[in-house]
Amino acid sequence: MVHWIWLTMDVAPRTNPEIFNRHVKTSKQNHMRSNVNTYRRGLRAEFIARMYLRLHGFRILHNRYITGRHTNRAEIDIIARRGNLIIFIEVKSRPDIRTACDAITTPQARRLRAAADTYLIRRGWMGDARFDVIAVCGWRVTWFKNAI
Repeated sequence: MVHWIWLTMDVAPRTNPEIFNRHVKTSKQNHMRSNVNTYRRGLRAEFIARMYLRLHGFRILHNRYITGRHTNRAEIDIIARRGNLIIFIEVKSRPDIRTACDAITTPQARRLRAAADTYLIRRGWMGDARFDVIAVCGWRVTWFKNAI
């Protein structure tokens, strides 16, 4: 008799729209997920770039150095030093090298230069300085010296 009751129960899902719509992602949720993935990809690329620089004998002075209001709030991804040379590095994570190089615009380069000048003045640095770009494409690292 128990089996007969189970067989006669209505086990088909009801056509309630709330049941079907609760698993559908909205475009805002997808956009937020995309932003989180982009942020994580950037953090991974910066980590790979720092390890690459350490293997080449550089000491990492700052990671994600952010300047104040006077330089339009620029962020320098990595500041590294070896001997009498400080390099300011912009890290780009893209599927290929060409799009990574094209991702640095003229206004962004101007903000990075202003942020680097502010950093050098605050530290009283009298040595050499250089702007580099490190493009991380998957696990491949390409280092462009004097790029900006």
